[in-house]
Amino acid sequence: MARGDGRNCHDFINIIGLFSLVTLLTFQGAESQRVKVDPEVMSYPSQTVTLRCAFMEVGGIQLTQVSWIYETKDGQRINVAVYHPNFGPSYPSSPLSGRVNFTTTPPSLLSPSIQISDVQMTDEGKYICEYATYPSGNEQGITTLVMLAKPRNSGSVVNVVAPSVATGVQPVVVARCESADGRPASQITWVTAVNGNATSVSTSGANNTVTVTSQYMLVPTAADNGRDISCVVAHRTQAKPDRIPMKLAIEFQPQVTIVGYDDNWYLGRTNVALTCQAAANPIPTTVTWKTMSGQLPETVQVNQNVLTVLKVDELVNTTFICEVNNRLGTGKDQVTVMVREPSAISSNAGVVAGAVIGCFLALLLVAALIAILVTRSRRQQQGYRGNPGSYDKNLRIFGGGKKSSKNGTGAGAGGNGAGGNNNGPIYVYNDSAQQGLTEKPNHHVPLHLGGRGEEVVTTAQDILLSSELDEAERRKFDELDDEEERYDHFGVGGPILQLRPPHDQDGIMGGYLDDDMESQRDGSVISRTAVYV
Repeated sequence: MARGDGRNCHDFINIIGLFSLVTLLTFQGAESQRVKVDPEVMSYPSQTVTLRCAFMEVGGIQLTQVSWIYETKDGQRINVAVYHPNFGPSYPSSPLSGRVNFTTTPPSLLSPSIQISDVQMTDEGKYICEYATYPSGNEQGITTLVMLAKPRNSGSVVNVVAPSVATGVQPVVVARCESADGRPASQITWVTAVNGNATSVSTSGANNTVTVTSQYMLVPTAADNGRDISCVVAHRTQAKPDRIPMKLAIEFQPQVTIVGYDDNWYLGRTNVALTCQAAANPIPTTVTWKTMSGQLPETVQVNQNVLTVLKVDELVNTTFICEVNNRLGTGKDQVTVMVREPSAISSNAGVVAGAVIGCFLALLLVAALIAILVTRSRRQQQGYRGNPGSYDKNLRIFGGGKKSSKNGTGAGAGGNGAGGNNNGPIYVYNDSAQQGLTEKPNHHVPLHLGGRGEEVVTTAQDILLSSELDEAERRKFDELDDEEERYDHFGVGGPILQLRPPHDQDGIMGGYLDDDMESQRDGSVISRTAVYV
């Protein structure tokens, strides 16, 4: 045994000895409470061990002699050391001769402890400290010497072949664990997720040591290959159990799977591939690609377990087979390729184009909605009958809105309707009594007067808004047909413009126009249906 291990063992024994000394003071021998000994002492081979003994409460008792007796496993008793106060120490012939001594010189009857040097594994057993007393007779205490031997622990897996139906399904040994030459015997347990059973066997070795062997058995499958299994060895010489991890080794034929076919191989498609995946133990030796006809198409390239089709054609419309071999046998898989016609859009270009067009149309729709909302907002702000600020009470416009002779539909009265114009005469009423209503030529330029009588060019928006007449107003102007405009004077209120055809002798139209006019607070009269710009 190595020196380092011996020193550590000696320290361990000293700790045990200290514990035994405390026990000695609190416990007594088997047959007398006055003889105090250590119940158990542990030692390693080649070490020196001390067996302590003391007699307590001597009062009234005469101690005559003390003896140390070794009791073998078969029950035989052998004297190894004797001390008599008158005759001194004596060491009878025994297996311990030359290696046993009292700890003090001369020995003491009150504390006759002994030492055994170069302890052997065969020294293990019971040691009895026995006193001859008067008048009580013999009294004794028993110490058990336990010899320790640190075992050599090891573990290994067993290569097995996964059984088939032909060979039968029987449990086999897949892992072994051994704790050799230990003292006392080791305890072995197994830790694994694999369902199996363990058996253990103990055998005696040299120098009273024990070897323990444990085996783990199960019905192996390919799925068990590489799974974790550990044996755990517990022994008195170890501070903690010794764990030995392993991985199962189950041999099986190749299990093959072909991947890569997406059921979308169309004519003209390029660089598509099939991969032959194989699980096997031992590792595969060969991988072979072929078709049902035996020959591969010219557009196919093979690189070990990968088959690449450079360009899909009609010859690829076949069944591809992959065969994988190892020492135990052959495994294979196959896939049938269905070559399809190329689709109209064989890529994502159509999806991308559709997304772009959709976004563009959405933007157009948003822009159109914004334009409609802005236009409606402007119309609401400006009003449907022009800008009130541009109205001049002194200005009257009676347009030459006439029916169109071409299409037979009314162009809208008031001169600002659809098909009308502002080219008719402009009449300006003067408050002075001398001038009254005067005519101002209109040179085909759309005008309107500001609040102070200034001439302002009419905008396109004003003309557009002025065309929004009520349907009833347009109908009234349509009834005027192609009659000429005329005006008349009336009483005190000043001149008023009337639109009356020349042949209206009975004043029917005049009555209508008179009803159409409305007096204002400043004395002027305006038409309800005329358009003021």
